[in-house]
Amino acid sequence: MSTADLCAVILWLGVTLYAIFGGADFGAGVWDLLSGRGGRAEKVRAQIDRSIGPVWEANHVWLIFVLVVLWTAFPRGFSAIMTTLYIPLALAALGIVLRGAGFAFRHALPGPAQRPATRVFGVASLLTPFFMGTVVGAIASGEVPAAGDGDPTGSWTGFLPLVTGALFVLVAAYIAAVFLVRDSGAAGDDDLRDYFARRALIAAAVAGIGAVLGVIALHQDARFIYDGLTSWPGIALVVLSGVCGLAALGLLVTGRNRGLRVAAVGAGVTMIWGYFAAAFPYMLPTSLKISDAAGASATLIEVIVVFGIAGLTCVPALILLYALSQRSALE
Repeated sequence: MSTADLCAVILWLGVTLYAIFGGADFGAGVWDLLSGRGGRAEKVRAQIDRSIGPVWEANHVWLIFVLVVLWTAFPRGFSAIMTTLYIPLALAALGIVLRGAGFAFRHALPGPAQRPATRVFGVASLLTPFFMGTVVGAIASGEVPAAGDGDPTGSWTGFLPLVTGALFVLVAAYIAAVFLVRDSGAAGDDDLRDYFARRALIAAAVAGIGAVLGVIALHQDARFIYDGLTSWPGIALVVLSGVCGLAALGLLVTGRNRGLRVAAVGAGVTMIWGYFAAAFPYMLPTSLKISDAAGASATLIEVIVVFGIAGLTCVPALILLYALSQRSALE
């Protein structure tokens, strides 16, 4: 494996962690938006606050990590993506800022400001993963040329980018519901556990329909990725994702918590890495290979070294944060 390929793996690790943890964060905001009003809605929002409150800022560390590695290790890829897809990226960034402000202000400013702040938090939580999904869909469909001179409006508004954006929202909502099933069950609230379990099942069913549309869109607009996902090793990861997804559904239906999050996260992780396997060796299918997008060799080595140091110093602290959060030790 070359240093460029290793840096690409490091980049994809960051993408995976942000998709899971950041995605669950966004998905919780979606359920907050859809919870409605009344006593049940207040219980739902209180559980969401308890679940994401201690870690919602830490989850977005992975986004900064991804951007820094992409910019440093793959400057040509970074330039092409940013100059073509600056509109959905700017909208996603705005959404991150607004949802953070909404989440903070609904606690800091109770009273008349609480309801609009809550609504901003929910709407931004829905729109942000959607725009991020359109970015991935545009890249997959080959709408981002290596020269960075792609259409800034049409590149991310085609069939595949829009379907991918919707799938991002659905998968985020599903993972969040699964996490909230576990958290509400651990808190001894069986009513809330059943509430989130039903919504996880609904999200999974709708995401399944969206996945079918996604396959059709890939076949139509991203044949290179489609062929990669239907051949080895992409097909193995797709099958494993399906097995994990079915296992998670079985655990939801039978009311079991043990292994539920592992199965749901496994389904998401294997699909994310299925895309990586399908796109390899390209960073921008099919216009820019990983080796051509990479920066200087010395820079790549420094990225690898810094990643190793960060893994030894920062990751244990984040693991401790998540562990304490799960034990409600930070409330």
